Amino acid sequence: MPAVTMKQLLEAGVHFGHQTRRWNPKMAPYIFCERNGIHIIDLRQTLKEVESAHSFVRDLVAKGGTVLFVGTKKQARSAISKAAESADMPYVNFRWLGGMLTNFKTINQRIFYMKELAAMEESGDMDQLPKKERLRLRREQTHLVRTLGGVQNMNTTPAAVFIVDINTEHIAVREAVRLKIPVIALVDSNCNPDEVDFVIPGNDDALRSASLIAQVIANGCIKGKEMVLAATEGTDEKEEEEEPGVGASTADQTNPDS
Repeated sequence: MPAVTMKQLLEAGVHFGHQTRRWNPKMAPYIFCERNGIHIIDLRQTLKEVESAHSFVRDLVAKGGTVLFVGTKKQARSAISKAAESADMPYVNFRWLGGMLTNFKTINQRIFYMKELAAMEESGDMDQLPKKERLRLRREQTHLVRTLGGVQNMNTTPAAVFIVDINTEHIAVREAVRLKIPVIALVDSNCNPDEVDFVIPGNDDALRSASLIAQVIANGCIKGKEMVLAATEGTDEKEEEEEPGVGASTADQTNPDS
């Protein structure tokens, strides 16, 4: 069964690129034609590339890897959070903090502080503080949850990054490339795809387009987790089948009449 169909891509408007005057010539191999001053993306290539990306994240997650979902512009925020949460993967959908990958130790310290503030809130300790201090800490907590809430359970740098709009998220791309973390991205006609490992040519400005592609990647992650679960269950069943034989063999050895 394909990860996505041509019909789904068309209905989501994945094929609509930018105005021709705004294009990046490096996206020429992915352009099908020009219509009314708009570049139309070749969905045959989108279909091929999204299948490759889906298979890649499936196998990556099956080996224990994590995929970080990134998309901070308004059109992508809900698509990123919904897709990532469906696969129980980390995400950034409000603001990319510089060093989120390259200075992960410092980011982890901020996550720890965010959790400390949440614990204070839950225990009631926050209410015991002076009003001014309480308001300051709650504002800080709100900001931290917005920026780091999606990565609060990410204990190490991810094995791959999925990005919607590499122009907006150029810092995230740069950090991933620096750490040799594979980049999977929905790449529009106005982008330079050179630093992207899995280029999924398509409309990165429409919510339906971003939602569809993000969910396909998330589905690949879910499939990878299912493969891990199936392998674990298969091992458990094999061990259960072998145990009676082991017991019988031991009984035979201790039987004085044998």
